Amino acid sequence: MLWLALHFPLLTLEALPLRQSPSAVTARGRILTADPVAAEAGVLPGQKLSTALGLLPGLRVCERDPAREVRALADLACWAGRFTPTVSLAPPAGLLLEIGGCRRLFGGIEAIVAAVLDGCRAQGWSADWAVAPTPLGARWLARAGAACTVETIAALHPALAALPCTVPDWPAEIAARLDSFGLRHLGELIAQPAATLRRRIGNGPVDDLLRARGEIPDPQRAFIFPERFAAGLELPSRVEFAEGLAFAAQRLFAALAGWLQVRQSLLRACTLHLTHDDGSTSALSLRFGEACADEGRFMRLLREHLGRLQLAAPVETLRLTADEVIARPGASAGLFDQAASGEGAAACIERLRARLGDDAVRSLALHADHRPECATRAGDPASIFVENPTLTATFAAPRPLWLLPTPQPLAERADGPHWHGPLQLVTRGERLESGWWDSGETGASGDIRRDYFVARNAQGQWTWIFRDAQGWYVHGVFA
Repeated sequence: MLWLALHFPLLTLEALPLRQSPSAVTARGRILTADPVAAEAGVLPGQKLSTALGLLPGLRVCERDPAREVRALADLACWAGRFTPTVSLAPPAGLLLEIGGCRRLFGGIEAIVAAVLDGCRAQGWSADWAVAPTPLGARWLARAGAACTVETIAALHPALAALPCTVPDWPAEIAARLDSFGLRHLGELIAQPAATLRRRIGNGPVDDLLRARGEIPDPQRAFIFPERFAAGLELPSRVEFAEGLAFAAQRLFAALAGWLQVRQSLLRACTLHLTHDDGSTSALSLRFGEACADEGRFMRLLREHLGRLQLAAPVETLRLTADEVIARPGASAGLFDQAASGEGAAACIERLRARLGDDAVRSLALHADHRPECATRAGDPASIFVENPTLTATFAAPRPLWLLPTPQPLAERADGPHWHGPLQLVTRGERLESGWWDSGETGASGDIRRDYFVARNAQGQWTWIFRDAQGWYVHGVFA
């Protein structure tokens, strides 16, 4: 097995809506985390709040919120599901991804790491990383900011030996005791007799060393992805324009895409719930023409909707729910790389409907009626991507896609019907008799008895004409 450890050094800060710089998070009156601007001004973890404010009077301070950190890690775990189904939480500020089984899928370890880090940056998370054959070894290397890949146990041992004894998350009294012994690095600690170490610092740290080095098992509790997806986010400041919601919503849609990947599911519809500063709520529903699990497609459709949305009041929080989810059909990837073919039809229709409105974009679907003017219905464009064998049809003769709103009478002369000149009948007649059931109803086509022909005039124009008891009519034109 091979583990990718992610350590989020600023999780306590980045999980909070407080984003104005310089800023810091406190716990029990002391600085816990400071952003880079505050750190450059001398604000450091462990300082008293009064000292930090003396160094930087404009420092924005927020009390630590452990519940937010837990929710943030859970959302990150959902997002990480796009890379591997084996994800473990590593509290208080880390994740573990087992990537040994999927390295070939992504094109190697470097490609996986690059994709993970790009995703973290896109969502606004600061992350340190390391890859190692043991989960605890990977966590310690990531906490130290090693940013390295160690694939074998033999290579892991010297890498761990070089780490300071302050890297493991051991109690402060253990760190102080090791310092009093003059032990500064894990290599010096490992060189000591195990029995002596257990007597001096207890069993816990010694067992941690053995787990990190791969000498005793270290099973991890897998993150359990929720049955239903729902995630929320408090905005760093009130958003007054709809377009400004896209960046914050990306975190939610990234988590949704990862959740869908792990659940082997596709999304048909979701809702972004908005809570406004006056306490009111509103909702933005997204419906996809074709079920998908692509974050990029989610965001493109969201931006189209946001471009048309007028906010009734500034927005303070977002919440995303997956409303319609279906199982992903089994399909194999192609043997060879496929060239990019641009935007698909379903995605194009989604964007058009988002821009123009749902009722402005319709599709034609077959209807069980032999009368040509009644044989199609305008419907939801999404229906054209769902195979329905009951709505397939074959015809004895060609029929045009373009039908006139109402059949137009044709001039009839000695040589036959005329339409921009005399018409030559190309096919034999096709008799259509139907519609007796709605005769006399307002707006209905009623009972018809027609003989249809494909005809052509001297200009090469092809038409669809019919003859009934009243005479000749043109009903459609072939493109």
